[in-house]
Amino acid sequence: MNHEKRIVYSYYVLDIVHRGHLLQMQNAKATAGKDGISVVGILTDNAVMEKKKKPVLGFDERMLLAQAIKYNDFVVAQETYSPMPNVRNIRPDILMESISHDDDAIKEARIVMKEFGGKVIVTPYYPMISSTNIKKKIIEG
Repeated sequence: MNHEKRIVYSYYVLDIVHRGHLLQMQNAKATAGKDGISVVGILTDNAVMEKKKKPVLGFDERMLLAQAIKYNDFVVAQETYSPMPNVRNIRPDILMESISHDDDAIKEARIVMKEFGGKVIVTPYYPMISSTNIKKKIIEG
């Protein structure tokens, strides 16, 4: 991490944008600080399908949505479900992980971030406003 500005990395599927996403992105930007950089990874369709169903919105559309959100300074493709390849490449000061991720993923994140002096911040999850719950409500009417 030989950079002057604090870099924070967070990542999303961003299939249906909701308040939980915005709160997470706002938190990432606040953590980066006024002069810091918030980098957002958007999972490609193939990355999502490593663990979940194919997103309703295509990757390009999800990238455009992320780019339109004011809290995000840079938006990049995340080619794997795990953020570790992007993290190793970008080398952020802070990686934002959701508490909804499994313990092994968070443990791996801490190990990788420690390799170059970064740290992991585990953030709250907003299950009542998840994309999955929104989709269920739409289907149920």
